[in-house]
Amino acid sequence: MVRLPLTPAEVERGQRLGALLRRARGERSMLHTALDAGVSPETLRKIESGRVATPAFPTIAAIADVLGLSLDAVWAEINPSDDRVGLAGSGRHAGERLAS
Repeated sequence: MVRLPLTPAEVERGQRLGALLRRARGERSMLHTALDAGVSPETLRKIESGRVATPAFPTIAAIADVLGLSLDAVWAEINPSDDRVGLAGSGRHAGERLAS
């Protein structure tokens, strides 16, 4: 499977996510945070540095839970206010609405 290159918006969103997780982790060790979330410290390091701009949802959910962040708060923080489309439309084609 060929992975499409990330858009600039996806890269920027990944950087905002990494910054949010770093702030929320504060003085807590990266190792303990990662292990408590059930992910490798290298995965957490890559997410926090923005090198993994589109991490899997369960990974983010686990890290957010360990850090005491709600997924709503994470979503609100990483998406610009003029680009809010809801969780259902958060993929590569976020501007496309799902039919009801």
